[in-house]
Amino acid sequence: MNIIDLEKAVKIEIEKCSGRVGLYLELDGGTIEHNSNEVFRSASLIKVPILVEGFRQKEEGRIHLNQPVTIQRRDKVGGSGVLQVLSDKSFMTLKDIMTLMIIVSDNTATNVMIDLLGMDSINRTIKELGLEKTILERKMMDFQAAEQGKDNLTCAADMALCLKAIQEASFLSDESSREMADILKNQQFLDKLPAMMDLDKVAVAGKTGGLHCIEHDCAIIRYGEKVAYAAVLSDELPSKEDGRRTISAIGKLIFDFMVQNSER
Repeated sequence: MNIIDLEKAVKIEIEKCSGRVGLYLELDGGTIEHNSNEVFRSASLIKVPILVEGFRQKEEGRIHLNQPVTIQRRDKVGGSGVLQVLSDKSFMTLKDIMTLMIIVSDNTATNVMIDLLGMDSINRTIKELGLEKTILERKMMDFQAAEQGKDNLTCAADMALCLKAIQEASFLSDESSREMADILKNQQFLDKLPAMMDLDKVAVAGKTGGLHCIEHDCAIIRYGEKVAYAAVLSDELPSKEDGRRTISAIGKLIFDFMVQNSER
């Protein structure tokens, strides 16, 4: 399978989806794009640039990964995550908070990080990363802000670029980039891009996102020495399963392409 064959197969899967799809794939052999710069509600994908800002402030000495954080009752919000059901005034390190924000998409952890890092600082880093269509305008589960028209936005090309900056250590140090990648590798939600991959053969480091009628996933995919960057965003879906089916099918195509081309 060459890159042209892969692109044709990916487009077939996109056409099967009843919703809108934005896609950016960068693999050995080229890139594939479909609505890659169209803006989508980010859902939890926005947590990746928040992670980057956390490690940036760590490098600047403004925060420390082992500093203790107390989770107060007022911090807790619903949606995804585990902190909302733990005891009030639970203690954990800042790195653990960032880890929960990514691997179980913890909304409470995310809001704690937004408060600590500052929304303006996060958005400044988003721009310095070159993420032109990405913005953080509200905290997780902030329905009042949503009613005022504030939302968190991104596009497929931006998310792939953000992951590439982490993998290639082009924005922060090798150490920080490696730590961020390790957190992403421990992602617990594997029902989209990696769903039909043989995870004994490939390493996947990613972040999912989902809201009503929205399903997203983005990932760094490594097979041997080959690395791919994938971001698939979908909305206007008749069902969440429709989006998951499309994203997982595209993930399988990426996996097959990487394996077949590495074994030549």
